[in-house]
Amino acid sequence: MDTSQMLDIKLFREDAEAMKARLNTRFDSSAELVDEVLQCDETRRDAETKKQELQSQRKKKSKEIGMLRGQGEDTARIEEEVKAIGEEIKALDEAATTAGDRQEELLLSIPNLPHPECPQGETEEQNPEIKVWGDKPAVSEPKDHLELADQHGLFDFEAAAKITGSGFALYRGAGARLQRALINFLLNTQTEENGYQEVNVPHLIRRESMIGTGQLPKFEEDMYGFDKDGLYLAPTAEVPVTNIYREMLLKGDELPIKMTAHTPCFRREAGSAGRDNKGIIRIHQFDKVELVQIVKPEDSFAVLEELTGHAESILQKLGLHYRIIELCSGDLGFSATKTYDIEVWAPGQGKYLEVSSCSNFGDYQARRMKLRYKDADGKNQFCHTLNGSGTALPRLYVAILEQCQQPDGSIKLPEALQPYFGAEKIG
Repeated sequence: MDTSQMLDIKLFREDAEAMKARLNTRFDSSAELVDEVLQCDETRRDAETKKQELQSQRKKKSKEIGMLRGQGEDTARIEEEVKAIGEEIKALDEAATTAGDRQEELLLSIPNLPHPECPQGETEEQNPEIKVWGDKPAVSEPKDHLELADQHGLFDFEAAAKITGSGFALYRGAGARLQRALINFLLNTQTEENGYQEVNVPHLIRRESMIGTGQLPKFEEDMYGFDKDGLYLAPTAEVPVTNIYREMLLKGDELPIKMTAHTPCFRREAGSAGRDNKGIIRIHQFDKVELVQIVKPEDSFAVLEELTGHAESILQKLGLHYRIIELCSGDLGFSATKTYDIEVWAPGQGKYLEVSSCSNFGDYQARRMKLRYKDADGKNQFCHTLNGSGTALPRLYVAILEQCQQPDGSIKLPEALQPYFGAEKIG
């Protein structure tokens, strides 16, 4: 077992009660696992210590056998002792492996520690609003995106259901063209204005990579997997992009690393029945442009503010009204220590829709991925990783249709998007 793959075991050993207190702010059962982690750790370490002592004894007795044989002495009794020591070492090996495997299983299922300044709360209703940008558009009797899409022939859900099933979307004509325009606009903004390197990554991912960023084993039921090949469809570009640097030792001057990628994302959305399932707001396959940064620990919280600003810049360039909330401890994602959600206003829904979640993971993912860098003193340190949607397409698409609708039902596209779409409006 390699405990560098998860939360630092030293934190458990040094102050278990503090660990429990931090985990309890998540309002889940993860704190209950701390004592078992320590019990496994103690069992494993005791077994390894005893094993080393016995190995020393065996080595000493083996030398003694050699000396006695050289003198023509009988060594049968000592050979039996050596054999018994070997069996005891084998038993200790098995005990250490069993305890180590259980410890690893437990550590992989314990979420990251919320940042000490993370707002305390149990549900999303307790997430504080920290910023509002722009004014809500004055749309009289707003239509929702489904009415507008039907008017302009943008979606074909019947064809999607025939091909695949419910929960999938098919875009037609101007609908597909708008999707393509948005992807290019998002990528160009992040690469040309915000300094990200564009990468084009595989959409099928190995299990080790899913474990590395924290999707597995916790969220297995939400993933689309292929048993035969041990591969998974990407739930988000965060997974393949961050794992580019898995098991690497970087030079300090290589950081920060900034990458962006467009991928389709695949999620079963297990347990989300009846929640925001209207139209394209929550579907099983959707497009997203992701932002990933790999940085030095001392820079990560400042970079979180920067990265959130890069996601915000999309909505500002499009002139869309939005707000930012900070996730409270009970609503925080599994791997995150601090997160901002950006929510765009959708007048046809009469509510805000999340289009970006920007998170700092500290060294949580880096430990699981064995991603390190050499600091100025020549010591190997774990990197910090961050990511954010820059942005997710479906809800951005909804917000554009609903915020930019005109009295006659046409969609006047934001000026920044018009060169990508090739026209000023739809309809």
